[in-house]
Amino acid sequence: MPLRVVIAEDEAIIRMDLRETLQEEGYDVVGETGRGDTVVDLVRETKPDLAILDIKMPGADGLEAARTINSERLCGVLMLTAFSQREIVEEARDAGALAFLVKPFQKSDLIPAIEVAMGRFRELRALAGDVDTLGEQLESRKVIDRAKGLLMDELSLSETEAFAFIQKTAMSERTRMRDVADRILDGSLRPESD
Repeated sequence: MPLRVVIAEDEAIIRMDLRETLQEEGYDVVGETGRGDTVVDLVRETKPDLAILDIKMPGADGLEAARTINSERLCGVLMLTAFSQREIVEEARDAGALAFLVKPFQKSDLIPAIEVAMGRFRELRALAGDVDTLGEQLESRKVIDRAKGLLMDELSLSETEAFAFIQKTAMSERTRMRDVADRILDGSLRPESD
């Protein structure tokens, strides 16, 4: 499947040249705009893999768009600019740009920059997924610990007995320990008295 790209560049000639170059290289240009204030909506609509954004555009600059795209994890961002001053490069990096290209650029510069941006985006997405998973695991652990504590307080069970009840119930019902703990906490589940 070809990489899907959105282009946001206010200079029509550069935008057209960029589109042609990308298409020649097998990329799928799914949207383009010359305005910074429309690019985020365009990215949300077309769901590209990469947005190539000029920094200076009418409506809103590419840095503002990059911040939004990055905060919502919509796609990778490659920044284009005619300026190479250190502070602009740092601003682009801080806005979430994964690669940076100074105009005028050659095809031999563009393709590696795209590949670097996409590689970084995939790494960041994987890391974000790991963080989300760890957060869910931590939250589940907290709920299970509260349920254990409740069983220990109400029924004078040891911590081992409370945990064993949660674990055995989850296995016998083929559900998650978190779901069993939720039912204990809402009062709908208690061990049966012997």
